[in-house]
Amino acid sequence: QVQLVESGGGLVQAGGSLRLSCAASGNVLGASTMGWYRQAPGHQRELIATITSGGTTNYANSGKGRFTISRDNTKNTVTLQMNNLKPEDTAVYYCNIQRTWTPRYNYWGQGTQVTVSS
Repeated sequence: QVQLVESGGGLVQAGGSLRLSCAASGNVLGASTMGWYRQAPGHQRELIATITSGGTTNYANSGKGRFTISRDNTKNTVTLQMNNLKPEDTAVYYCNIQRTWTPRYNYWGQGTQVTVSS
Protein backbone atom coordinates (compact mmCIF):
# COMPACT_ATOMS: atom_id res chain seq x y z
CA GLN A 1 0.00 0.00 0.00
CA VAL A 2 1.05 3.56 -0.72
CA GLN A 3 -0.35 6.63 1.00
CA LEU A 4 -0.33 10.05 -0.61
CA VAL A 5 -0.82 13.20 1.44
CA GLU A 6 -1.37 16.50 -0.34
CA SER A 7 -0.96 19.98 1.07
CA GLY A 8 -0.87 23.56 -0.10
CA GLY A 9 -4.34 24.19 -1.46
CA GLY A 10 -6.37 27.23 -0.56
CA LEU A 11 -7.97 30.43 -1.73
CA VAL A 12 -6.05 32.84 -3.94
CA GLN A 13 -6.92 35.79 -6.13
CA ALA A 14 -6.61 35.59 -9.89
CA GLY A 15 -3.02 36.17 -10.93
CA GLY A 16 -1.69 34.73 -7.70
CA SER A 17 0.36 31.62 -7.03
CA LEU A 18 0.06 28.43 -5.03
CA ARG A 19 2.42 25.55 -4.43
CA LEU A 20 0.96 22.08 -3.95
CA SER A 21 2.99 19.33 -2.33
CA CYS A 22 2.42 15.61 -2.11
CA ALA A 23 4.33 13.08 -0.06
CA ALA A 24 4.19 9.36 -0.77
CA SER A 25 4.80 6.84 1.98
CA GLY A 26 4.51 3.11 2.38
CA ASN A 27 5.49 0.49 -0.13
CA VAL A 28 6.82 2.74 -2.90
CA LEU A 29 8.70 0.30 -5.11
CA GLY A 30 10.93 1.16 -8.00
CA ALA A 31 10.57 3.75 -10.72
CA SER A 32 7.20 5.42 -11.04
CA THR A 33 5.32 8.31 -12.51
CA MET A 34 3.92 10.92 -10.17
CA GLY A 35 1.45 13.51 -11.25
CA TRP A 36 -1.25 16.02 -10.51
CA TYR A 37 -4.82 15.90 -11.73
CA ARG A 38 -7.80 18.08 -11.00
CA GLN A 39 -11.55 17.82 -11.01
CA ALA A 40 -13.92 20.75 -11.12
CA PRO A 41 -17.62 20.40 -10.24
CA GLY A 42 -19.51 18.84 -13.11
CA HIS A 43 -16.33 17.91 -14.94
CA GLN A 44 -14.24 14.77 -15.30
CA ARG A 45 -10.88 14.47 -13.61
CA GLU A 46 -8.20 15.79 -15.93
CA LEU A 47 -4.44 15.58 -16.16
CA ILE A 48 -2.39 18.62 -15.19
CA ALA A 49 1.17 17.31 -15.28
CA THR A 50 3.23 14.20 -14.68
CA ILE A 51 6.87 13.52 -13.96
CA THR A 52 8.78 10.26 -14.13
CA SER A 53 11.46 9.08 -11.75
CA GLY A 54 13.96 10.14 -14.39
CA GLY A 55 12.59 13.66 -14.49
CA THR A 56 10.69 13.55 -17.76
CA THR A 57 7.70 15.88 -17.56
CA ASN A 58 4.43 16.06 -19.41
CA TYR A 59 1.98 18.95 -19.20
CA ALA A 60 -1.58 19.39 -20.31
CA ASN A 61 -2.21 22.50 -22.37
CA SER A 62 -4.14 24.07 -19.51
CA GLY A 63 -1.02 24.40 -17.38
CA LYS A 64 1.75 24.94 -19.90
CA GLY A 65 3.73 28.05 -19.17
CA ARG A 66 2.03 28.59 -15.83
CA PHE A 67 2.52 25.36 -13.86
CA THR A 68 5.76 23.58 -13.03
CA ILE A 69 5.98 20.05 -11.68
CA SER A 70 9.03 18.81 -9.80
CA ARG A 71 9.97 15.74 -7.84
CA ASP A 72 12.36 14.65 -5.11
CA ASN A 73 12.99 10.93 -5.47
CA THR A 74 14.88 10.74 -2.19
CA LYS A 75 11.81 11.94 -0.30
CA ASN A 76 9.12 10.53 -2.62
CA THR A 77 7.57 13.95 -2.96
CA VAL A 78 6.11 15.82 -5.91
CA THR A 79 5.24 19.49 -6.07
CA LEU A 80 3.21 21.64 -8.42
CA GLN A 81 4.06 25.31 -8.59
CA MET A 82 1.10 27.19 -10.02
CA ASN A 83 1.53 30.76 -11.18
CA ASN A 84 -0.82 33.26 -12.78
CA LEU A 85 -3.82 31.35 -11.52
CA LYS A 86 -7.19 31.87 -13.17
CA PRO A 87 -10.73 31.34 -11.86
CA GLU A 88 -11.05 28.38 -14.22
CA ASP A 89 -8.24 26.67 -12.30
CA THR A 90 -10.65 26.25 -9.38
CA ALA A 91 -10.93 22.54 -8.66
CA VAL A 92 -9.95 19.75 -6.31
CA TYR A 93 -6.37 18.79 -7.10
CA TYR A 94 -5.29 15.18 -6.71
CA CYS A 95 -1.84 13.66 -6.44
CA ASN A 96 -1.20 10.35 -8.19
CA ILE A 97 1.58 7.80 -8.25
CA GLN A 98 1.58 4.91 -10.66
CA ARG A 99 3.76 2.25 -12.15
CA THR A 100 2.54 0.46 -15.26
CA TRP A 101 4.92 -2.47 -15.17
CA THR A 102 5.53 -5.13 -12.55
CA PRO A 103 5.02 -4.47 -9.69
CA ARG A 104 2.11 -2.39 -10.95
CA TYR A 105 0.35 0.13 -8.74
CA ASN A 106 -1.84 3.20 -8.98
CA TYR A 107 -2.69 5.32 -5.95
CA TRP A 108 -4.49 8.62 -5.39
CA GLY A 109 -4.36 11.21 -2.68
CA GLN A 110 -7.44 12.54 -0.97
CA GLY A 111 -7.40 15.81 -2.88
CA THR A 112 -6.85 19.42 -1.93
CA GLN A 113 -9.15 22.30 -2.84
CA VAL A 114 -7.83 25.18 -4.90
CA THR A 115 -10.14 28.17 -5.29
CA VAL A 116 -9.21 31.14 -7.44
CA SER A 117 -11.34 34.25 -7.03
CA SER A 118 -11.78 36.81 -9.75
